[in-house]
Amino acid sequence: MILRNNECYLGLRMLDVLVCWLGATDLKASRNETNGDGPVANVLAARPFDAVHLLTNYPTQNVVPFLSWLEQRTGHAAQVHYHKLVSPTDFEEIFPACRKTLKALQADYPDGLRLTFHISPGTPAMATTWIILSETEFPATLVESSLQRGVRDVNLPISLTAEWLPSYIRNRDARLEGAAPELPPVAAQFKDILHHSEVMKKVIYMASKVAPRSVPVLLEGESGTGKELFAKAIHAASLRADEPFVPINCGAIPHELIESILFGHVKGAFSGAASNQVGKFEAADGGTLFLDELGELPTAAQVRFLRVLEDGEVWPIGAKFPKKVSVRIIAATNRSLLDEISEGRFREDLFYRLAVAVIRLPPLRHRREDVKLLINHLLAKVNNESQDEPGFKDKKLSLEGQKILLGHTWPGNVRELLNTLRRLAVWSEGQMISGEEARECLLANLASRDGRDGVLGREIGQGFDLNALLDSVERHYVEKAWLESGKRKKEAAALLGIPNYQTFSKRLEKYAIE
Repeated sequence: MILRNNECYLGLRMLDVLVCWLGATDLKASRNETNGDGPVANVLAARPFDAVHLLTNYPTQNVVPFLSWLEQRTGHAAQVHYHKLVSPTDFEEIFPACRKTLKALQADYPDGLRLTFHISPGTPAMATTWIILSETEFPATLVESSLQRGVRDVNLPISLTAEWLPSYIRNRDARLEGAAPELPPVAAQFKDILHHSEVMKKVIYMASKVAPRSVPVLLEGESGTGKELFAKAIHAASLRADEPFVPINCGAIPHELIESILFGHVKGAFSGAASNQVGKFEAADGGTLFLDELGELPTAAQVRFLRVLEDGEVWPIGAKFPKKVSVRIIAATNRSLLDEISEGRFREDLFYRLAVAVIRLPPLRHRREDVKLLINHLLAKVNNESQDEPGFKDKKLSLEGQKILLGHTWPGNVRELLNTLRRLAVWSEGQMISGEEARECLLANLASRDGRDGVLGREIGQGFDLNALLDSVERHYVEKAWLESGKRKKEAAALLGIPNYQTFSKRLEKYAIE
């Protein structure tokens, strides 16, 4: 940072700070691949600044040589703020990145600063973001530069006050400022559960709060919503963290063996019992027993299971004496156990014994804000898994491919998303996954290619009515969104990509759904 004089340290005047994105033209200029010095060097040559702060999504190996070149060229040692962007044109990523940097600068310069935003480097979306921020929360001078006109101020034709801004910008700003401030920090063991959405923040907070207690936990949620991941995090954040975590899938065990596997048996207890067998309860003694797909537990095993919970003792099959165990139970189910109780398949007393802390994990379609984050994380995981495979090269999603995946409802949730990315890694031709490849790898479209889809597989000709077919498709998805949104018009419209709920209301009326 260049200081004009020592009065900066005394707080006698505010510092002049240049803030902008590092653009491709700047990097090319540092490599002598273009005419001129590029937008950043040009503005530093034309105007005095006390400090320079550059935002970038370029990798470090590209940025470091530029910084060395810039300091030699202008005398400024710029500070860099790295922001990983999936797309340099996505306002959903650019806006919070800019705002986060400016908030940090305000904290670093408590005596005040005069901001200048250079809008020429970077994409149009980045320039637009600077304009919005300069006229709202972070008043600043706007400048632009070009070879023909040099550096000049940008004078807007109108004042973009908060009243002029689209409501979605104001709402997003409020969310960024106040996203769940009332929730205290959660245990570090939950940090690996990736999320941005408010619904997941609340669920993780509930799980973090119950983790230190030894009460039973019942996790409810569709297949693929991460029930075992939550169970492991709860165990890791509990007082039993140093003791065993023993998982068992109740639906994967033959009914005739489940009691032996859960409670153990002694040698000679039945034909084939050639030695003593330690059951899962005993193996988890002192720790946590995770019972996945609890609804699959046979009725006879439920009776013995209830007795273990009540007495704290297990009777291995054929044993003369019980064994004391101290086990924390975390159970998971993708069924409604209340429905199972009404159908006589699950014991009501066992349900209420387990349903002390009930946590419902939301499906992916109800946490749309998390999908992009999960796509990036899981694609990196898939690339890492595939490194040793012959001829494999890291895969990247094109913007169109990303759009296809973001628009999918993911009925199989995170598990379906992960497996779709694995299919794409195998079947995509190049390193960049196209939109068409992404579309073809979705399970619904795999079914249609085999002729199992009732819409795309129909024969055309005499009697074919395209309008009636389109109406049936539209009605199906309108009703699906209506139910999945909890019958909330605004949320249902958003699920379908409809810009306003009034349009969705007309479709409800058209098909007499409401």
